[in-house]
Amino acid sequence: MVKIFIETYGCSANFADSEQMAGLLKEAKFQMVNNIDDSDLVIINTCTVKGPTEDKFWYRLKELNSMNKMIVIAGCIAQTERKKLKKYSLIGTKKINKIVEIVEEVVNDNVVKEVSFEENPPLNLPIVRKNPIVEIVPISRGCLGKCTFCKTKAARGSLESYSIEEIVERVGTAVSEGVKEIWLTSQDCGCYGFDINTSLVELLENIVQIKGKYKIRIGMMNPDHLAKILEPLVEIYQNKKIFKFLHLPVQSGDDKILESMGRPYKSEDFVHQVNTFRRSIPEITIATDIIIGFPGETDEQHWNTMSLIRNISPDAVNISKFWPRPNTLAAKMKSKVPVETVKHRSKVLMDIFKNIAKLQNERWLEWEGPIIIDEKGKEDREWVGRNEAYKQVIVRGHYKIGDLIKVKINKAETFALIGKEIRER
Repeated sequence: MVKIFIETYGCSANFADSEQMAGLLKEAKFQMVNNIDDSDLVIINTCTVKGPTEDKFWYRLKELNSMNKMIVIAGCIAQTERKKLKKYSLIGTKKINKIVEIVEEVVNDNVVKEVSFEENPPLNLPIVRKNPIVEIVPISRGCLGKCTFCKTKAARGSLESYSIEEIVERVGTAVSEGVKEIWLTSQDCGCYGFDINTSLVELLENIVQIKGKYKIRIGMMNPDHLAKILEPLVEIYQNKKIFKFLHLPVQSGDDKILESMGRPYKSEDFVHQVNTFRRSIPEITIATDIIIGFPGETDEQHWNTMSLIRNISPDAVNISKFWPRPNTLAAKMKSKVPVETVKHRSKVLMDIFKNIAKLQNERWLEWEGPIIIDEKGKEDREWVGRNEAYKQVIVRGHYKIGDLIKVKINKAETFALIGKEIRER
């Protein structure tokens, strides 16, 4: 029996694809293993969003070749770098439902490629969950953006949404199987349904009707599309089944840089959206993304970004140094920012954010409420749970994945809250 190991990089959409490929292979009687050393064949599910991540793949590919494993390359790099990968079997981002056929061909020493963009794979494929209480549900594939720095659209295509009925059926099945967290994922959840005459709001209104004890985590939304559904989305967010968590990438606090990035909104639009959510849901966790050193970014423009971060005080910031992606407009732009300047700006912004993060977490001191244990901690008897705002809470004790416990927060660290269970008398 051929033993298969899947190695995954990138976003939750990639992890969802890997879970579905594992489900199909297991159904086809292949043996899935958790250790690469035990495997005969490796599927490497790739990400192309950042240069360092792609570089890591090329290095990893050399390692896999030296291990004499059969190899299938999946995901975004398989879709965008076909010429560089001629001797490998490839499976594209919309062909994961063909994984069994691909593996069967590879086992028989054939090189095959399934990389067409014809249609979305079915949503109701069998899955093997990496986390037994988390269901990652792709609600759409592709996006409507035209960001000058992004290579992902070449890998994922334009927006194609799944129907509300398909998504509700998948979520309902997961809840009936004991799943506690539903992660709705996409390249941009904010534009879900725009291609099929519906919206994220209508989708959520249907999902929350499903009976059971579970929470919904909504994935990243871009400000230009959020603007079209802002008020009704804030209203549905107040439903108790939805994590009070908003991932809204601003990328820059300077309007000229946003224009160069191909981001069709202004920094004040982003601020308005954050403030609108906070007025109705004060406890909401705000996460954003920043790109440092975009071509032509001046000290003053970077200062505008730092001022924005100080102003909105987000709970989480993903800070990325600009990295020119091949075949993008930004890669051809002149006025590159010196590497040392980018490093310095990144460090300063990270120092500012760390102070903000600690202050935001200190707001939760003495808070009491339920958390879902969804992860094993790094140390013995250490567990990680999430509260209603998707804040990470670390507790110690004898628990298991999926436990719902009531805790009191007694310590706030930069990137986590420390809690202790409150036992009812």
